[in-house]
Amino acid sequence: MFKGRHFDQSVILLCVRWYLAYGLSLRDLKEMMAERSIGVDHSTIHRWVVHFSPRLLERFNRRKRAVTRKWHVDETYIKVRGKWMYVYRAIDSAGDTVEFWFSEHRDLPAAKRFFRKAFERHGRPERVVIDGSQTNREAIVSCDGENGLRHRSRYVPKRTRIRQSRYLKNRIEQDHRCIKRPVRPMLGFKSFASATAILAGVDMIHMMRKRQARYAYNPNPSIAEQFEIIAAA
Repeated sequence: MFKGRHFDQSVILLCVRWYLAYGLSLRDLKEMMAERSIGVDHSTIHRWVVHFSPRLLERFNRRKRAVTRKWHVDETYIKVRGKWMYVYRAIDSAGDTVEFWFSEHRDLPAAKRFFRKAFERHGRPERVVIDGSQTNREAIVSCDGENGLRHRSRYVPKRTRIRQSRYLKNRIEQDHRCIKRPVRPMLGFKSFASATAILAGVDMIHMMRKRQARYAYNPNPSIAEQFEIIAAA
C-alpha cells in the first residue's frame, strides 16, 4: 500500500491518524512535522488522507465485529464548497456503528443506496428506529423486499419492523457529534470526493475508539496500534 512513496510509512500513518483523530488543520500538521525535522507540505498531507483513508477503512471492515439486529438510523449534514450535503449513518442497540453513506442529496435514491449497502454487508435487521421521515420508511420497505427476494429459502424471515419517533433519536444524534466535532477545524471541504474519503476516515477512527474490530493478539489496542495492524494486513 505504501510502495513507491517518498516518505516512510510511519510518517504517512502518523499524519493521517492525527488529522482524522484530533481535529487538526493541515497547516497545524505541517508545523508539527517541521518540529520533528520532517519537511512535508500541507497539500501532500491532504493527498495522503484522501488516498489512504478509504484503503485503511476497507481493511478495518474485514476485522469489524458483527452488529446487533436493532438499528437506529438518521442523517446529519456537512457543508462542502458552501453547499449542505448529507451523511446517512446507522448505529446498533449497543452503540456500534453499522454503516455510513455520504450523499449530495437527501432523497429516496440516496436513502435506498444507504440501506442497500447496510443490508448487503450486515443482513436484514429485526427493527429500525427512524424519525418521521417518510422517505427513509419507503427506502427501508423497498430494500427489505429486495433483500428478501435475493435470499429466498425455506425459512422466510419476518419483515423488518420500522419504528418512527422523533423522540428516540437521542442515541444516534449523540453519536453524530463524534463525527462532526473533528470536522470543524478542517476549514471546510473543497470537493465531494475528498469529503467522502475524509468523513469515512473520521468514522473509522470513531469505530476504533468503540473497539469494533477484532485483533487476535491484542484485545485492547490503541488507535496507533490499530493503524499499524491494519496497514500491515
